[in-house]
Amino acid sequence: MSRLTKAAAAVAATAAISLLAGACTGQSTSSANDDASKDVTITFWHGWSAPNELKAINDDIALFEKAHPNIHVKVQGNITDDKINQALRAGGDKAPDVVSSFTTDNVGQFCSSGAFADLAPFLSRDKIDPATTFPKPMQEYTQFQGKRCALPLLGDAYGLYYNKKEFAAAGITAPPKTLSEFKADAVKLTKSSGDSYAQLGFMPDFHGYESTPMHVAAQWGVKYFDADGKSQVAKDPGFAAMFTWQQQMVQALGGFAKLEKYRSTFGDEFGAKNPLQTGQVAMGIDGEWRLGMAKDAGMNDLGVAPFPVPDDQASTYGKGYLSGTIVGVANTSTKKNAAWELVKFMATDTDAVVSFANAIHNVPSTLAALKSPKLDPDPGFRTFIDIAQNPDSTTTPASINGGAYQVTLQDFGYAYESGKAKDLQAGLKGVDSQVDKDIAQAK
Repeated sequence: MSRLTKAAAAVAATAAISLLAGACTGQSTSSANDDASKDVTITFWHGWSAPNELKAINDDIALFEKAHPNIHVKVQGNITDDKINQALRAGGDKAPDVVSSFTTDNVGQFCSSGAFADLAPFLSRDKIDPATTFPKPMQEYTQFQGKRCALPLLGDAYGLYYNKKEFAAAGITAPPKTLSEFKADAVKLTKSSGDSYAQLGFMPDFHGYESTPMHVAAQWGVKYFDADGKSQVAKDPGFAAMFTWQQQMVQALGGFAKLEKYRSTFGDEFGAKNPLQTGQVAMGIDGEWRLGMAKDAGMNDLGVAPFPVPDDQASTYGKGYLSGTIVGVANTSTKKNAAWELVKFMATDTDAVVSFANAIHNVPSTLAALKSPKLDPDPGFRTFIDIAQNPDSTTTPASINGGAYQVTLQDFGYAYESGKAKDLQAGLKGVDSQVDKDIAQAK
């Protein structure tokens, strides 16, 4: 999956927060009365844009059309969530029948607004049990408050990248498994140069590309909301522990000002000058896509492993943060049964999922595909396959206003790490208050 496209989707997710929950009211119909055995043309919108991605998606569609010769698929790529929401609000013949989105954060909006059709009747009719078909975190980010309006379509898993050459030079024989080991290695791998660095062991700042509060907090197994849907970041001890650990890392590696100055020298996250690929940092948290990007940039010294876990959770080593792409049926569609056939094929057919995953180097999104012997055997890629199957791996939950709660938490993270916010517990309570207020307003 193109990281450039994913970055654009993240921006779209933030923008989508302001969308009205009832965006599709009056435009959608819950009926699925079309005859999927008759000749029909459906439209599929997706966000992929790179040449290899477009070939992969088109190959997948060709396999579907061969298996369903009466269903013809008109494909449109490089579609953002903003464009999806505009089309689904407008409805009509120009709206898509099947939609894929990179932004799992918007599932809460897609489900609660009725923009995406409820898939439960289709799953029940075809005897597909999500609990035995998809990994648990992927089940979670494709439904909201009991309504499943999407299915996972490949995924992302986050782990530790480390420079094997620098590890050997520093006498480090294996990647760290606990955060105390990780801190010691990060310090050992850091080489100062005046008021800057010749090499940094790890960039702990929250602007350090993928080292976001959400990705790191997953290692503590945090829960964002209680049973009543109220924000509980101040109550879950994992959040305070994560922020405390991050501050300890910042101080151990030279302090916020020095780190930020060094960070300003980094190249684009998705280009050849990513600091992991240039050797500016020796360790980093990133997704499975970095494997291919590093090789394309000529960096062959990167090893991969699960990201370390808190020392008191050492038995959970191997877990990580999961996210991914979703696919659903537009509620505006008058061809829902035919649209469902495409969604079912792309999301649950084992060979289709495996071939697509191999082609664009993403993690398969079904339990069967994760265990398929046809899956790419590359050891680095297999590390992420294991993370995706780990029962302790987690994701961020869906919310009615998308990723707004994550933005609130991240904004506090920026303020806390820079010293603008000094009281951790008071800040976390402030996050809870703001998140609950925003969700109430969205409702």
